[in-house]
Amino acid sequence: MTDAILVNGVTPQQLTETILKGVKTQLDELKKSYSPKEPDEKMTPKDVQKELKISATTVFDWSNKGILIRRKIGNRTYYLRSEIEDTLFSSNK
Repeated sequence: MTDAILVNGVTPQQLTETILKGVKTQLDELKKSYSPKEPDEKMTPKDVQKELKISATTVFDWSNKGILIRRKIGNRTYYLRSEIEDTLFSSNK
């Protein structure tokens, strides 16, 4: 036996509208909690200096110690903003 729902006194149009309202409500709730993933921002050593208010020597030192993870693309060095933020927030725990 299959599960069946009997609806009395409701027109097909009213049923369709009720279903669409329910789906729209669910989609609106999903939109509120959904945020698309943005590409990670690459920062140069100078950007890191300005953002963290530290010297170039400190950026270089922290990179050598593994505190900041540097990425080499060709002959340029970059840091990912998300990794810098993770490092800062995890160091406070």
